[in-house]
Amino acid sequence: MLMSNIPFGSTDWSTIERTEHKGECGMAYWRTQNFGNIRVRMVDYTAGYLADHWCSKGHILLCIEGELHTELEDGRNFVLTAGMSYQVADNAEPHRSSTPVETRLFIVD
Repeated sequence: MLMSNIPFGSTDWSTIERTEHKGECGMAYWRTQNFGNIRVRMVDYTAGYLADHWCSKGHILLCIEGELHTELEDGRNFVLTAGMSYQVADNAEPHRSSTPVETRLFIVD
């Protein structure tokens, strides 16, 4: 990830418009900022969320609240709780997420 031409700034996430993204079950609510080719998001998942697709995009992800379950297409499973993170490269390992409880993530991709 090359970060260039981004002046110093701060973000009050409560002022960023929230968009809705329906999962196979549940909802995801994104607040998104774009800085050149870098997307930064604060994402809230409802309890019982299940992604409706396998994702191949790379992310650096921090679990702020709740519990994120991540399934890799090869069958491996990982659980993140508050304070844990994961990172994966573009097109490295397809993954999808689910949340047993309300969950908040901070994601850079």
